[in-house]
Amino acid sequence: MSIPVPASQPGHRAYADSVRLDTGGIVTGLREILGARLVAYLGRVSNTRSVREWAEGSRAPGADVVQRLRTSYYVAGILIECESAKTIQAWFQGMNPELDDQSPAALLRGGPLDEIGPKVISAARSFAAHG
Repeated sequence: MSIPVPASQPGHRAYADSVRLDTGGIVTGLREILGARLVAYLGRVSNTRSVREWAEGSRAPGADVVQRLRTSYYVAGILIECESAKTIQAWFQGMNPELDDQSPAALLRGGPLDEIGPKVISAARSFAAHG
């Protein structure tokens, strides 16, 4: 159950959901926005079968991957408030000037999450606010 959040607080619902949802819910939501291939990339696996198994709950990713997926869900949730899934997919995969021309997906997949997460979240907020 989502708690109502005033429209003046973009991203708060996405954050709340990213904390409250179980791994299956996070993966399902990400798969709906980003597609299974991009979720597999973010989750550091080479096939979409793993993504399906995570969504179903028949297999669980490691703790580090879960945190990366939660952060990715939060970022996607910020963007889905004002953009289409296709635009969000392109944003995740494209070079981003606010991230030294690196893609958010590559950073979220491989970088140290405590450093990269806030930078990607900030870039998502900026994109949502200014395009």
